[in-house]
Amino acid sequence: MFTGIVNGIATIVSIDKKKTHYRYTVKLPSILSRNLKLGDSIAHNGCCLTVKFINNVYIICDVINETLKSTNLGILNVGDHVNIERSVKYGDEIGGHIISGHVMNTAEICKILKLDDNCIIWLKMKNPLLMKYIFYKGFICVDGISLTVGDIIGNEFCVNIIPHTFLFTTIKNKKNKSLMNIEIDFYTQTIVDTTERLINKNIKYVL
Repeated sequence: MFTGIVNGIATIVSIDKKKTHYRYTVKLPSILSRNLKLGDSIAHNGCCLTVKFINNVYIICDVINETLKSTNLGILNVGDHVNIERSVKYGDEIGGHIISGHVMNTAEICKILKLDDNCIIWLKMKNPLLMKYIFYKGFICVDGISLTVGDIIGNEFCVNIIPHTFLFTTIKNKKNKSLMNIEIDFYTQTIVDTTERLINKNIKYVL
């Protein structure tokens, strides 16, 4: 379980591309490797991965084909940076919102509007069917960052990026057409799906 508050930025140092999965070696900031154990969960761009090997600040995680297809991890190259969040522990502060680390799909950046000391990023969902879960002022997780939906137009939505988030995440390196991992808020998804089932059930009874 995660909160969408990025702890730091890590660097991809090697990618071993196997038939059924990729094996990533990542260099963590030293503070994020403290007390890290084999089997721990750690989010890469919002995607929950399991630590397979640890050597000081270097860790190895496997990424299966399904994850490679539905996230932006499959297009990473050696030298690229990823947002890192250690899993939340009992008693930790929840600064963002509850995130599972199960990325649903990606969205493409279609516009970046830079203001005085922040910016607005417009994204277009790759799967337009997921737009039913996007609500004005609702929670959204973008590349592991807990954000709030600022506006919605058709299959596009925007998020506002404050200076701290811009400086201390990979957002600052993104450009138009960059793919971002998207995790929909679980509670919003549950409410929408439950409401749809109830409406469809009542329609069948009426008919």
